[in-house]
Amino acid sequence: MRMLKATAVALLLQTALMGTVYAQALNGNPMSDVRVRQAIAYAIDKDTIIATVLGGYAVRADGLLPNGPFKSPNLDPYPFNPDKARELLKQAGWDSSRTLEMVFYYDDQVTANLMTVLQAELADVGITMNYHLLVGDVAKTLNSIPDDPKGKSVVTWDLGYGARAAIAMQEYFNDYATGKASADGFPGSPELDGLIADSNSSTDPEVTKKALMSIDEYINKNALTIPLYYQQLYAVESNRLNRNGEPHGNDQFNYDWNIQNWTVEPDADGKKVMYTNAAPVDYFEEPWVNLGLWAGNKMIWAHMLSAKPFMDGVAEGDLADTYKVSDDGKTVTFTMRDGTTWQDGEPITTDDVVWSLETALKVPTLHGVLANTFNSIEGAADFVAGTAPHISGISVDGKTITIKFAKVDPNVLLSFTQWGPLPKKYFEGVDPTLLQQAPFWQKPVGSGPFMVEEAKFGDFTSFVPFDGYWKGKAKIDQIIAWASGDGDANMVKNAAAHRIDFAITKAVNDLETLKTLDFMKLTPLDIPYTRMIWINQYDK
Repeated sequence: MRMLKATAVALLLQTALMGTVYAQALNGNPMSDVRVRQAIAYAIDKDTIIATVLGGYAVRADGLLPNGPFKSPNLDPYPFNPDKARELLKQAGWDSSRTLEMVFYYDDQVTANLMTVLQAELADVGITMNYHLLVGDVAKTLNSIPDDPKGKSVVTWDLGYGARAAIAMQEYFNDYATGKASADGFPGSPELDGLIADSNSSTDPEVTKKALMSIDEYINKNALTIPLYYQQLYAVESNRLNRNGEPHGNDQFNYDWNIQNWTVEPDADGKKVMYTNAAPVDYFEEPWVNLGLWAGNKMIWAHMLSAKPFMDGVAEGDLADTYKVSDDGKTVTFTMRDGTTWQDGEPITTDDVVWSLETALKVPTLHGVLANTFNSIEGAADFVAGTAPHISGISVDGKTITIKFAKVDPNVLLSFTQWGPLPKKYFEGVDPTLLQQAPFWQKPVGSGPFMVEEAKFGDFTSFVPFDGYWKGKAKIDQIIAWASGDGDANMVKNAAAHRIDFAITKAVNDLETLKTLDFMKLTPLDIPYTRMIWINQYDK
């Protein structure tokens, strides 16, 4: 009797610690048992993986959110403890004859090495795991879920290795909501749904911070996903480059980098030419998709507001001279800056801004954070549906643009640091759903510090200063950007040949080689980019 009571008390304590998720399988899938998921977490030696497989170019992750102001101090680090993993598996009645299927979508050698290590570590605690690279429609394979959260899984994989990058912290968690198709593999819970709603309901940063911490704690406590490490971004810079005190930041997005103040050593002819990469391979991508990922777009376009280096607030106005948010967070007012022009000399108008906002709602490839903001505007749904000619929540009075929102968007200002208008006159008669096919994208006319001089797609693009840029003419005479995708296979070769002065990379193999070049400097940048293991918990 005493033993039965002790067992009952232990189970009650364990249940209380885990909130609404009980220490047992919730369906026919053993991965729905929190003890199995926690066992996997304890079986992984993150520190050794970072030191060996990743060459030290990463930071251990305890939660999904990156280190910084939104990081909860109450997360279980799940230290490497294979004995505890074995005990949890024993408690869960783990069937050692079962084989788990791990999928991943990175085809580099580092990931292949990581898979080998994970396979061995799981085998050491009694879990057999096979892995394979996804091909074909990767998104469909990862993100497909049953119509009913209690229904059978529609995918075969058990574990998935991938990453989540974010500009808004809610991006880490919104996909965990019940019924949301995503790779996290979690059917959802009312408790977590409520926390997710809280994180999206206020423009007060403290309210948002509390909700985000609570979500990370919930996911951590229940081991819904296993974060492995935070992938750092590295700025790669030659000793020719001088940023003149301008800060580093999250170069995957747009921030107040003030490239117009940078300088490089002049060449033999006295010309200051900077070399970089991330120029377009086939055409310039419209800037509302990948935001600041491509160097060309970062140089060509100005935005309504300027972000602080690591996206933690607004640095200053950009095309908008001033801005104001109402106390309830549902009205934002912008007053446009005097004297701003497009690179063809024509003024940037409120008409350009309003047309661009309406066009953005109809393009097929709008970034998710922008889409959430713009779809929250009063009348946006009617406009998108075609039942209204314009968005009723947008009004103009002289230089002032007022935007009224039907619901609070906590990231409204962040969105406007990443978004700027396009010149309306170049898109007359263009179907917004075919915006990217317009001839404009062969040589776009922008609003930022540099303008396109020549574009040889697949080879390089030449940029020269825009004399009319409102912050002043750039000090660099010319920028030559080599064509590359997200991950430049030629960056190391170009750097060794003194043909890279600035670039960014997360590639471990590239970093190992670049650090041997004494004329190149590597600066680690902590960004919201978490590598993790997703766990499919749907019934099987």
